[in-house]
Amino acid sequence: MQYSDSERIFDELLLTRIQAGDRRAGERLAARWYPRLMRTAYRLLRDEDQAQIAVQEAWASICKGWRGLRSPNRFPAWAYTILHRRCADRIRWNQRDRGRHAADRESDHQVPPRAEDKVTIGQAFDLLTQDHRVAATLYFSEGLTVKEIASVTGVAAGTVKSRLFHARKQLKAALGEDQEGSPPDNKENEDDEI
Repeated sequence: MQYSDSERIFDELLLTRIQAGDRRAGERLAARWYPRLMRTAYRLLRDEDQAQIAVQEAWASICKGWRGLRSPNRFPAWAYTILHRRCADRIRWNQRDRGRHAADRESDHQVPPRAEDKVTIGQAFDLLTQDHRVAATLYFSEGLTVKEIASVTGVAAGTVKSRLFHARKQLKAALGEDQEGSPPDNKENEDDEI
């Protein structure tokens, strides 16, 4: 689902009204953004309960800080930056928790799919590294620009482009698009347009 110009403008208007003290505008912005943030958090964390916790924490931070946001047009990147931090916190917490309980559990090994296996897009996203998954989710699913993703993740735009290039390549391989019978990709410099 892409984020259209009219949606951006409407969100900017809502944020301007929030900053002027309109509570209903805050409720409307929450209704518009909570599902979007939830979808992104789930794609990053791959666990609904963890995603809900991350979104609730992120939304609380967003509500505390939105009056101080000077440029309402920066709201999407700002909101995703906060969500990205909360998701990273959840991942770190889960890794520490797994480390503490590793002796109690058997190792659950993630095996990449074989070429003949069909995988879903979700499974293909699971195979991406965390950095590649974040970039791909924000670009392909949420419609953020490379510059906005750079702002969210705190890396250079060139790094975002590289992550998107590698994510696209890995997703195509996992989904079997580069195998026999698939049309070849004729756009060699397709990523220059990102």
